Amino acid sequence: MWKKRYRSSKFNIFLFSFAVMAGFSIMIGISTTESARADIFKYEDHEGVLHLTNVPSNPNVKYVMIMREKRILFQPNLDVNKYDHIISRAADKFNLDSALIKAVIKAESNFNHRAVSPVGAQGLMQLMPATASDLNVKDSFHPESNIEGGARYLSYLLKTYKNNLELALAAYNAGERAVAKYNYNIPPYRETQNYVRRVLSFYRSYSNE
Repeated sequence: MWKKRYRSSKFNIFLFSFAVMAGFSIMIGISTTESARADIFKYEDHEGVLHLTNVPSNPNVKYVMIMREKRILFQPNLDVNKYDHIISRAADKFNLDSALIKAVIKAESNFNHRAVSPVGAQGLMQLMPATASDLNVKDSFHPESNIEGGARYLSYLLKTYKNNLELALAAYNAGERAVAKYNYNIPPYRETQNYVRRVLSFYRSYSNE
């Protein structure tokens, strides 16, 4: 989740800056044919401060969708089996199913190890810098480091939610606080609900290979 606060008078400047940032992110990929989307919302608090967020989590606030965020960049014709040997080692190390790790990578970056989201998530398993630091990942663009860090985090979430895969995936996408906020159910965010469904679909597909 990310959130920014701005006074109303500065809102237009922020929108321009955000558009530039999103445009720059598009240029990072070599060539893109597909992108996963997340909606961006705004709301104004009682002090007149504008807030922007991609996770409209407060039921007492009236959110207004202002734009769609291109969350990650996909490159065409990537080899989906390129990282199988790394995935297999990470799966053995953290007692995970290789097909599950592969499904998360597919949903997060479509196997683009240089993928960057506008909010800063990086690499194959889209680790935020703070999360990568907690996981001792020095370089999120290094495939082996990123996969090991993402697998470690996924293993932790599965243990936290007593092997409830749907909750673990929801927390991977929206954060542990969001899952706790909704009484340990999948948060009612369209992006998160779609994300869980997509990963499970990919998981079934890779499990049958």
